[in-house]
Order: sequence, then C-alpha cells, then structure tokens
Amino acid sequence: MALKTEDIKRVKGEGFLLNRGTECFNGRIITENGTLTARQMICAGQAAEKFGNGTVAFTTRMTLELPGIPYEKIPELQAFLAQEGMVTGGTGAKVRPIIVCKGSTCVFGLYDTQGLAKELHQLYYEGYHGVSLPHKFKIGVGGCPNNCVKPDLNDIGVVGQRVLTYDPEMCRTCKVCQVEKSCPVGAATLPEGEKLVISEENCNRCGRCVESCPFGALIGAGTLYKVYLGGRWGKKVRIGTPLSRLFTRAEVIALVEKAILLFKREGLPGERFGQTVERLGLPQTEALLYSDELLKQKAELLAQ
Repeated sequence: MALKTEDIKRVKGEGFLLNRGTECFNGRIITENGTLTARQMICAGQAAEKFGNGTVAFTTRMTLELPGIPYEKIPELQAFLAQEGMVTGGTGAKVRPIIVCKGSTCVFGLYDTQGLAKELHQLYYEGYHGVSLPHKFKIGVGGCPNNCVKPDLNDIGVVGQRVLTYDPEMCRTCKVCQVEKSCPVGAATLPEGEKLVISEENCNRCGRCVESCPFGALIGAGTLYKVYLGGRWGKKVRIGTPLSRLFTRAEVIALVEKAILLFKREGLPGERFGQTVERLGLPQTEALLYSDELLKQKAELLAQ
C-alpha cells in the first residue's frame, strides 16, 4: 500500500517510526522505569513474531522496538500489548520516557532510582502526555556520581548525593587512614602529622567513604539530589548546568514540573531547553524554579 505523509506522521506520534527503505514501522514500547515483568517480556517477544520480523531491539533510552510492523497491523499490535499493560509512544515535542540507572539494586546506588523514575513517569510522561513543548524534553535519573545514564546530558538530570558529616575532633590521625584509602577521587587526604582533610571542591559525594572510619569521624547524614539543567547529546553537545544547591526528593519532583512549565512558557519553537536556560541566564532560571510562580500559572500554560 502507498503510505500517506499524514499517516506516517500520525503513527509516529503513537511511537511507530518508519523503517528506512520499507513501508513497515518500528513500534516503540515504553517502560516506566527501565524494567518489564517476565510476562511483559514474553508478550513483547510474541508480538515481534506475530506482527513484526521476529526480533526485538533495545533503544538507548530503555524502550523496546519491534521492527517490521505493517501499517495496517498497528492497532492490532497495540491491543495485543495492552493485555500486559504495555503501551507504545516516546516520540514528539513533549516529555519523553524517563531514562534511569539500576541504582535501586546497584552497590553504588544512593537511593531507589527506579521508584523515583516510576513516579516521574506517571506524573510527567503520562500526566503531561498531551502537552506540546517547544522541543522534546528528556529526563535522566542517576543513582550516584558514576553517572551511568549520563544525567547531565538530559534536559533535566538528577544525581544522588550522599551528605557527609565530618568531625575533626574524632580523627586519630591513623598511620593508614581508611577514609583516605576508600575515597576513589582523592578528595580525602591525611597530611603527615595532621588531621584528615576533605576537599569540598573535589568531593563528588559518592558516599564510598561512609562508615570507613573506625572512630566515627565521618558519618553519612542522608541522601540529597544534585540537578542539572539543559544537557543534550547529538549533533550539538551541551553539558547540563548544575543548580546551585542540593534538593530533597520532594523538591526534585516539584522541580521537574517547574522545569517543564518553564520550557513551555519561555522556550522558543524548535529550541532545546539548554538554549532556553542560556538565553534566560542561570540566576533568572533558578529564581523561577525556586519560586511557585510557574505552578500558579500551570492551568493557563497547559491550556495553550
């Protein structure tokens, strides 16, 4: 069959991308937080055999693609996937699926990344699904400063941070300092004959040193979150701009919504969020994100 341009565009909005050189599509299956149940994986495999070419491809943003879907089979495929609670999507100038590391189970993870990603998915991928933005808006959730999912290359990226409390009075100037030994970035040093010194400039708050001191000079004081704005990867690379302070989990959830509303209000058509941040400047951007002004305009902005 001869495909019409408007048909190709319409199904792209539903997560079906034209497979180059054919009249078939790659159907993109969304995950809430980078995980699927065993039954969902079986269903995806069966769908690939029933409607596509029998293969399943993994995207860089933790979604699945089923190649070789005929245009006329798209509704039937969607109904088949819905039996196991799966949907297609993930394209267009809107909030994109959340990308997340496995910090919930990783030995280096500082918090439940998959739990946070699932909440962000429900609130802003699903909740804002009908909201058009100046360009795509990507969210990255990372569990620690290892940055496995490159949070600072997303429009907004979250990185777990272990807050430390250091009491120099408890330092015994050990010959072999366990804190210094455990620090992977060299932020903790013990000068000869002196007490332990921790460089705030070099410390990335990975938490690897927590409880390493046998005398309790260094203890963990909980987890907070570092947030980057305006990162992007591709033809034009931009490392995200870090905000000037750390945040609680509740503040992060609110901050993501404010960032989306800020992009909706201030972004120019075709402009990525990083360009918006640069144009406004960090002081003005932070002032808007730290206040409730954007939330008060939420109904008005979403109606546009």
